[in-house]
Amino acid sequence: MFKTMKNKIQMTAMKAQNALMNQNGDQMTGWLIVVLIVVVVGAVFMTLYQSSITQIWNSIVSKITGLLN
Repeated sequence: MFKTMKNKIQMTAMKAQNALMNQNGDQMTGWLIVVLIVVVVGAVFMTLYQSSITQIWNSIVSKITGLLN
């Protein structure tokens, strides 16, 4: 699953890079594609790993508050 997702992300990134490097094309479209990719990948990452991120954050906060007490 991750390999397929990684391949799709790489192909999309290559298409975005080609759009950005194309002097004849609209570069704004290329930048919008890049921003869209970053937002989608970030949303997927946050959805898949939200519980892990929350646990790590809570442990960091508890250690800091433990050191301050």
